[in-house]
Amino acid sequence: MQHLDPERLVLLALSEEDTEVSESEHLARCAVCRHDFESLRTVADLGAQTEELRDLPPPPERIWRAIEADITGPARPVAPVTDLATRRGRFRRLRPLIAAAAAVVLAVAGTVAVDRYLTRPPAEQVTARATLSPLPTVPPSAGGSVQVLAGGEMRIDVRNLPLTSGFHEVWLIDPDDLTKMVAIGNLTARSEAVLPVPPGTDLSRYRLVDVSDEPHDGDAAHSGHSLLRGTLTN
Repeated sequence: MQHLDPERLVLLALSEEDTEVSESEHLARCAVCRHDFESLRTVADLGAQTEELRDLPPPPERIWRAIEADITGPARPVAPVTDLATRRGRFRRLRPLIAAAAAVVLAVAGTVAVDRYLTRPPAEQVTARATLSPLPTVPPSAGGSVQVLAGGEMRIDVRNLPLTSGFHEVWLIDPDDLTKMVAIGNLTARSEAVLPVPPGTDLSRYRLVDVSDEPHDGDAAHSGHSLLRGTLTN
């Protein structure tokens, strides 16, 4: 079967000319021309989406090997010498356009990767941690964890806290003098909260993290009813 001219395929793929009825019928019958046409259409679509890109890098040799393996098809039956020569000629004529497509794909992939790297948020630096354990009067399934962040915030994650008619509050306490404490903030219904640590708080001194059950009585002092506790370590 005689194949369509490669230049004609390029024009059809780029929608530069209308497809004639005979060409449409040929593409429906000829798997080789149909494969080339669909590949060129993909190239044209990529080019339309990336027309603002300039100075594209040359594709590596492995791209060429993959393209040639896909076009020649290892599972196809052995063709006559003249047919192989025709296919190789078609490949050489289509190669510049396929090279541009490969370069576009590489450029787009590189641009996306660099953009994601530059725009991703910096990794959080944790300066101290604590594991929160339930006190004897609290169900053993309760617990949690604490992370002190370099930005001056405390992330606290709790689970299975007893229900309360008041609210749960987080404290930093001096374990050498339990009357010395700093209120950090209240926990909401969510299991995780990020609370600001008051500026100037000495975490080497106030290293005991406490979660208490507080009533709505207007008293800012600790209720004396602690639920979870854990000690900060670096």
